[in-house]
Amino acid sequence: MSADQPRVLVVEDEPAQREVLVYNLSAEGFDVVSAGNGEDAMMMIDEASPDIIVLDWMMPHLSGIEVCRRLKIKPETRDIPVIMLSARSEEVDKVRGLETGADDYVVKPYSMIELMARVRSQLRRVRPATVGVQLHYEDIILDAERHRVTRGTSEIKLGPTEFRLLSTFMEKPGRVWSRESLLDRVWGRDIYVDTRTVDVHIGRLRKALTLSGGTDPVRTVRGAGYALG
Repeated sequence: MSADQPRVLVVEDEPAQREVLVYNLSAEGFDVVSAGNGEDAMMMIDEASPDIIVLDWMMPHLSGIEVCRRLKIKPETRDIPVIMLSARSEEVDKVRGLETGADDYVVKPYSMIELMARVRSQLRRVRPATVGVQLHYEDIILDAERHRVTRGTSEIKLGPTEFRLLSTFMEKPGRVWSRESLLDRVWGRDIYVDTRTVDVHIGRLRKALTLSGGTDPVRTVRGAGYALG
């Protein structure tokens, strides 16, 4: 799994439907994890830190609506986009789903092409660099599609890891990232890397960003990690 891939959590209790969703999302280049019920989904959200959740409404025990409600109450998960899937096509049901906090509502049976477009649309908000959006922070511009970074009039030469670090910071300026969360996002959750490696690459990123002048935009937060600005 590449660390550049946005992570999608599919929550669907019907095995055949779940398999189709996992297959199609994986084919689109996403890192996909799945759960067969609401309880497993809640545990997986804490472990896997998905970028987006595709969530079935009708599930036994803990419904999709209840999962969504719990996610949107917690500060650490309320910003994760949720696309609700439901066979309920009445307007009142759609309104209820959106009022619970779902970011989008897709009625079954749905077109897989349309669902993929909706997933990308939501990701454009939360992980813009992964869908080719140009990012700006002060005088720094990161062009994800062309893999190019400029600061003022100077082009900044970055290695792949430093590029991913910078795009992670620029997607959420001001957010404090722990070394562990940076390892997960930049290196990938299946890769074992010592947390001190993060410090080495942060040092390289800082050096590259200040090579042609300008202040260091990366802030060290003692005991917590790093932030942009």
